[in-house]
Amino acid sequence: MDLLLVSLASLLAGGIDSIVGGGGLILVPALFAVYPNAAPATLFGTNKSASVWGTSIATVQYSRRVQMRWAVLGPAAGAALVGSFLGAWAVTLIDPGFLRRALPLILLAVLLYTLARKDLGRTHAPRHTRGRETLLACLIGAVIGWYDGFFGPGTGSFFIFLFVRLLGYDFLNASAAAKLLNVATNIAAIALFAAKGHVWWHIGLVMAAANVTGSLIGTRLALKHGAGFVRGVFIVVVGALILKTGYDAFLR
Repeated sequence: MDLLLVSLASLLAGGIDSIVGGGGLILVPALFAVYPNAAPATLFGTNKSASVWGTSIATVQYSRRVQMRWAVLGPAAGAALVGSFLGAWAVTLIDPGFLRRALPLILLAVLLYTLARKDLGRTHAPRHTRGRETLLACLIGAVIGWYDGFFGPGTGSFFIFLFVRLLGYDFLNASAAAKLLNVATNIAAIALFAAKGHVWWHIGLVMAAANVTGSLIGTRLALKHGAGFVRGVFIVVVGALILKTGYDAFLR
């Protein structure tokens, strides 16, 4: 029954995550609820071992229907992987608690900006030269990758927002780009957790199958309904992240 419950959560998380990120909002609390006595690092590692498969499949699905800018996103994914490693290393030296209260406020600013700019992310119009776009994408990858390794919540949403705001992508193309960079940060995290023995592979593989199924469903919905649909889901997920991180920071 425990495995069924976390697999169902992984299915739903895969669907949400494939559209705008934020699957951890569903899967991580489910793992903590079902396995309350497990070490947190083991649950985080197991979550990553499942979600990386759904994210990878989503990347492949998007690449078949969306014109991925590989010359830009390849280096950015490499920067995200390095940034995630450095963030994971930094968290062994610095307490990330200072971000706990700042995060819901940052997410609120992202949400209000998105709501205020009705046309934001509806049209795909990259605005920079290839070299400048690559540089900005690498900076986004490195900074948000570091954040993912150091703290984590909202990583996918930050990737999408910055690709829309700074590079001129629409929400669909930004979501596709975010998936590729998320694969890189997840690989870095899995390498760290696995090296320290914090992954339940037997549970992670079953959850991965469910996550991939959810990812295929979510990706199909995003591709079918386009940037406007992804924008709407983005607003809902960021709103949920604000509530969750705000509760954790100020009420728990």
